[in-house]
Amino acid sequence: MLTPADFQKVEVFAGIEPGECQRFCRNIADISVTTGEYVCHEGDNRSLFGILEGRFEVVRLIDGAERVLGQRQPGQVFGEMSIVFGMPQPAGLRAAEPSRCFKIEPNDYHTIAAAVPVLAERIGKLAAHRMGGPGGLQALVSQPEPVRVLLVGRRGDAACAELRRFLDRNQIRFEWLDPELPGDMAKWSGAPPAAQDFPVMRVINGKTVVRPTLRRAAELLGLSTEPAASDYDTVIIGAGPAGLAAAVYGASEGLRTIVVERDSPGGQAGTSSRIENYLGFPSGVSGEELSARALRQARRLGAEILVTRAITRIGADNFQTYLDGGDVLRSRTIILACGVSWRHLAIEGFDRFAGKGIFYGASRSEASNTHGLDIHIVGAGNSAGQAAMFFSNYAKSVTILCRGDSLGKSMSHYLVDQIAARPNIRVLSHTEVVAAHGGETLEAIDVRNNRTDEKTRLESGRLFIFIGADAETGWLPPEIALDRRGYVLTGPDVRAAGRWSLDRDPYLLETSVPGIFACGDVRASPVKRVAAAVGEGSMAIAFVHQYLRHAASS
Repeated sequence: MLTPADFQKVEVFAGIEPGECQRFCRNIADISVTTGEYVCHEGDNRSLFGILEGRFEVVRLIDGAERVLGQRQPGQVFGEMSIVFGMPQPAGLRAAEPSRCFKIEPNDYHTIAAAVPVLAERIGKLAAHRMGGPGGLQALVSQPEPVRVLLVGRRGDAACAELRRFLDRNQIRFEWLDPELPGDMAKWSGAPPAAQDFPVMRVINGKTVVRPTLRRAAELLGLSTEPAASDYDTVIIGAGPAGLAAAVYGASEGLRTIVVERDSPGGQAGTSSRIENYLGFPSGVSGEELSARALRQARRLGAEILVTRAITRIGADNFQTYLDGGDVLRSRTIILACGVSWRHLAIEGFDRFAGKGIFYGASRSEASNTHGLDIHIVGAGNSAGQAAMFFSNYAKSVTILCRGDSLGKSMSHYLVDQIAARPNIRVLSHTEVVAAHGGETLEAIDVRNNRTDEKTRLESGRLFIFIGADAETGWLPPEIALDRRGYVLTGPDVRAAGRWSLDRDPYLLETSVPGIFACGDVRASPVKRVAAAVGEGSMAIAFVHQYLRHAASS
């Protein structure tokens, strides 16, 4: 329990009358933590901390990795900028050894400051120094963040585009150098790489590799590609919104949790340039940003995240998960959160230009490549509309190609209105793409009016396709029941299909194999939304707990 003597050990509170200290101490939290434990995280609500014992590190997430910016010793405070300037915590506070501190909430701080005006003056001066002094927050944020990777590759190189997306979605800060721009290549030290070697990746203070696979890039950057153990409480297959939500709740509730992702975290949502209707983000959020936040949260809570690892099969009888490369994970439960993949168009020229001007989905990392170009978007759903709005900020023009007579039948009303108000976006209804043309990269597309059969050739620098998605579930064992479209049946649908063998009812997200669950877009459900996937991911963990309790008691 905090005492007046403790309170006065912190320099800014020294000299306050003992009676006043006694009154204040009743409302102040006394916190003891072990090594590595946080008392607050970057972005937390404002509060003021006084350090009593031990040593704390000030930690900020930079380039996907935690960076120690400074320390706090006994007698010092942390959080003065958040309290004075009304801002979220600009960094986290982590114990470097067993430590103790007290925490003052904003209302309590203002009560103390009103009773002891000199305190507010002291805290204000300290906050101003922390903000603008040498090494302060202003200096920190004004400095360019160091890059971890230099990447050399041509603009239309599909392998280079894949690497850029991979680095973006794994929160790796990199600089892309176009070999055709002398100003870019001036940043490359040593002999310039040969054209046949593109893309070339150099890790700062590390190795330079030619045409690296995603697995090799992950290994060079210290991303987890190998499991740390062989036994887990739950294996989550897929790191989209559903899988990451399950990882957050599983790890936070004490389950040994591992997520296996064949590419990079984010899933289909990670290719969405803007999500406008996700609760808690009134200005919208990109799929990449939402995924990045969820990834940091899952890792912070202790979930293990493997990237660039594909799953060859799972055992319905033994709950073993077999990875490419021969690794086998044993678990007590499995959660299928493998999502869906964009449906491809079987059209002349499309395979040749895949990644060279034709893309399925729309990563924010492609924005710079659309600058000054006339680009086209195929689709009439929300993903297509969000991509059109985003790329219209960079491209010369954006044309939405819609097979129907209007966008209103399949796109949210707010997006239709936004598109109508954007001068460089146009909509071609009753229009389908029938061919693609170009040299090394896409240069033009042929479109056909499906009412008049008239064909037109349009110059196009980029073509983004959003025509729906399909479940990739052919690799699942036959014991897991699917609907006619390949989506995983769960809960009552399993019993209705006659695929349930136990006396108890299947849990809502449980598949036809007890102990294997499905959530997110891979599950047979009429609702395909990010919010629904996140909700189902958290629910899956609740059902995992129920299953484990039932298994332990039977």
